[in-house]
Amino acid sequence: MGKMSRLRLCLLLWDLLDLALGYLTVSIEPLPPVVVGDAVTLKCNFKTDGRMREIVWYRVTDGGTIKQKIFTFDAMFSTNYSHMENYRKREDLVYQSTVRLPEVRISDNGPYECHVGIYDRATREKVVLASGNIFLNVMSPPTSISVIAADTPAPFSRYQAQNFTLVCIVSGGKPAPTVYFKRDGELIEVMPLLEPPPNTAELQDSRAARNLLNRDLDDTKMRKSLSLLDVESRGGRPYTEDPFKSLTPEQGLLFSPATEIIPETVVSREFPRWVHNTEPIYYFHHRHLPISDGTVEVRAVLMWTLNPQMDNEALFSCEVKHPALSMPMQSEVTLVAPKGPKIMMTPTRARVGDTVRILVQGFQNEVFPEPLFTWTRVGSRLLDGSTEHDGKELVLERVPAELNGSMYRCTAQNPLGSTDTHTRLIVFENPNIPRGTEDSNGSGTSHNGFRLILMLTLTVIMELT
Repeated sequence: MGKMSRLRLCLLLWDLLDLALGYLTVSIEPLPPVVVGDAVTLKCNFKTDGRMREIVWYRVTDGGTIKQKIFTFDAMFSTNYSHMENYRKREDLVYQSTVRLPEVRISDNGPYECHVGIYDRATREKVVLASGNIFLNVMSPPTSISVIAADTPAPFSRYQAQNFTLVCIVSGGKPAPTVYFKRDGELIEVMPLLEPPPNTAELQDSRAARNLLNRDLDDTKMRKSLSLLDVESRGGRPYTEDPFKSLTPEQGLLFSPATEIIPETVVSREFPRWVHNTEPIYYFHHRHLPISDGTVEVRAVLMWTLNPQMDNEALFSCEVKHPALSMPMQSEVTLVAPKGPKIMMTPTRARVGDTVRILVQGFQNEVFPEPLFTWTRVGSRLLDGSTEHDGKELVLERVPAELNGSMYRCTAQNPLGSTDTHTRLIVFENPNIPRGTEDSNGSGTSHNGFRLILMLTLTVIMELT
């Protein structure tokens, strides 16, 4: 009986204490992940039989060490107010304990707490608190996707296989998206790698060893192409003999167009005849780079041994799946060898002493990856004495008469193939520069002026003596 009496006494005291303090419980319904820009409602549910004092929402940061007030409902004065700066006042009190964020941002991601306070029934002043918490998971869909070729521009390899790498860059996602590659619409089966290998060819399985055959050079075709272009190799008169012997200003006006465009002459257009015993092995790896705004940049790399015969005009696509996207996001490229560079020469009517610019304006097709351009002069060196010049534009400063009829070759190449295009330079007489007075760079020298200075000098000396 003694034990039962003590138990009943404890229960009675607990009931009295509960009546004095009041009943209060707080709970918050969990939220599914939300997307940037969505409207979100944070609802704080509570039950109490006491008199309300206040409801306060906190944003928890730095691992729970800092709690920042974002909204308060003061029941004593029936008012509510935001604790955020004016430009961030986006919180709306819907009904006392419910806060609405009209447009969530990445910075809103994180934990939140709702604190509810009621008056102590005994003292009528002391506040009894209870709280609940919720984690707001804000997702952001990727904002951009692009596919580039690594280590380009790069030359065309005629004699052996070379490795090729595509890089897919996806920015702006949270969480990190899933990235994968397709070829001609079919998912590529890849071999995952933790780190990019120094040489993908070294990773080929011995059972999938490649049998590389040396490319049979068509020397006959090459010699024939060069013989049609290199005028010095023919028995005829070279163009540097005297360009103005048979060219008068009147005759020069009859030349139309001023530059003769030779049709495309292919020297190395044929692809190497390499034999691959098996299908290519694709290697894949990716890495995540955190961005200051809370999103992630993903760089996915696809590597394989290039086969120009099979890979030319192949369509590769990089696709992205993300929970904030209703359908996959993609970017695609087609591997294409350069064909038929379009050459433009300015001025269209070059005269002795002019600066001539020869520029590659484009191609007959879309080229990927970016080609490498090399300029050479057929049968001789360039005007500056170099054997070749790299870049889309070749500049010839102060062209002399000796360049009339000279032929220039532009070689455009990428790992898929190579092509050559030629153009001939026609140099017209410049009436401002008397014939025979130009120097090797096309600029005139005034012999009469030199003689006049010499005569004046002799006159001064005679007068002094």
